[in-house]
Amino acid sequence: MDAAILVIYGSALVLLGVFGVHRFRLLSLYARNAGDDAESPPAPSPLPRVTVQLPVYNELYVVERLIRSVGALDYPAELLEVQVLDDSTDETSAIVERLCAEERARGLDIVHVRRGTREGFKAGALAAGLARARGELLAIFDADFVPPPGFLRAVVPHFGDERVGMAQARWDHLNRDYSLLTRIQSILLDGHFAIEQTARSRAGLFFNFNGTAGVWRRRAIEEAGGWQHDTLTEDLDLSYRAQMRGWKFVYLPSVLAPAELPVEVRAFKTQQCRWAKGSMQTARKILPALLSSPLPVRIRIESVLHLLSNLSYVAIMALSVLMLPVLAVGRRLNAPGFVLVAGYLALFLFATVSVLAFYSEAQRSTVADWRTRWASIPLVMALGVGLSVSAARAVVGGLFQSGREFVRTPKYAIVAPTDRWREKRYARGIDLSGLVEVFLGLYFAVVVVDSVIHRHYFFTPFAVLFLAGFLYVGILSLFENWARPAASIAAGSANPLPDGVGLA
Repeated sequence: MDAAILVIYGSALVLLGVFGVHRFRLLSLYARNAGDDAESPPAPSPLPRVTVQLPVYNELYVVERLIRSVGALDYPAELLEVQVLDDSTDETSAIVERLCAEERARGLDIVHVRRGTREGFKAGALAAGLARARGELLAIFDADFVPPPGFLRAVVPHFGDERVGMAQARWDHLNRDYSLLTRIQSILLDGHFAIEQTARSRAGLFFNFNGTAGVWRRRAIEEAGGWQHDTLTEDLDLSYRAQMRGWKFVYLPSVLAPAELPVEVRAFKTQQCRWAKGSMQTARKILPALLSSPLPVRIRIESVLHLLSNLSYVAIMALSVLMLPVLAVGRRLNAPGFVLVAGYLALFLFATVSVLAFYSEAQRSTVADWRTRWASIPLVMALGVGLSVSAARAVVGGLFQSGREFVRTPKYAIVAPTDRWREKRYARGIDLSGLVEVFLGLYFAVVVVDSVIHRHYFFTPFAVLFLAGFLYVGILSLFENWARPAASIAAGSANPLPDGVGLA
């Protein structure tokens, strides 16, 4: 039993160590190719027709903000078409109908597309829109985004190169400083967009469309097999299929697309679980063909690490459960055992340092007051630990399940510190995973005490990190269960509509 505990614990640490090396590799690629971002070419002549697609499902708080911002895009009206792909089952559809009528009166070519079904979820809606779209290029924005007027003018010129199949902009954050949770989320996303996407793009590696704030060439979508809904990350799936067909992707870190971050930890967990599960489903679907392809070895290795990166959540859960038994095993084995345990700790420290370096550089390169945000980076690690209960379950599910229901992330138009969301609709149901997270937090309180009593002080800081992460996510989840009015959770409840929004 002791040997089994040490082998499982060591395997989890080795996996985290591999992903730690990968982070350092991305940082190296990012630094080595500094300044190699795609320069803005001259606009093609004539300009291509663009169809803007807005997939919407029950978004009564943000849909007006979205449609108004798209209506303000600076692009020739005769070359711009807007599709609101509306699968809503509430008043959102009436609001969309009124807004479309108003924007048409202002000269915008906008259509309200109703399928009458949610088959295929977002992928199904995008496929239905593609079938009737007239644009050579398709720009996609989720409901929580507010594209700036110059977005298309900045992105479309890159499609003058006929090899370009997709161009992705960098996400910015409307409510970065709304709360501690949104601040930590912004750091996590900045790491992905500032370092990961930039490094892969600069090095000529595969990277993915992020589901929104990007523009596709219609022919690239069609040649890659179109939108498919057998995974929960249809964007990641299509990205790999298109690049394997030879299409070139362009990442534009200087083109910003602001969006609203989830303000509920339960909504954030739902989002992360969808991404984690979908990435594993995509790995199952894509990796066999990719690994047997004639693509360069460096692209295949990077793709494996990219698609399997969420396995780190499973490794964190293994470490969480086994940390106390490992300490006990080390004491039973005396000196040899603690040499091994110390080696394990060194490996975990390496993985931890890679996280600190990764997100520190992301903040330095994206935020003006980056020095003031360094103190929040350990909290990013703690939040990652806290998410591991639900995310590890999603990863395991993704290894064995295809498709499943697409559970969207609710948006409430929360930007200013005074904005309120607790009385609004779209709350998740009761989330009992918070109980497991709180239990693990209390378990790590025992680990902290054990490490202090037996003077294993090198374990103590990491045990405190795990304790903080599990308790933060667990207590916040349980508090949201208790604090939301019952009416806001009930389907069809009569909560107030957003300010300024009425029904036609």
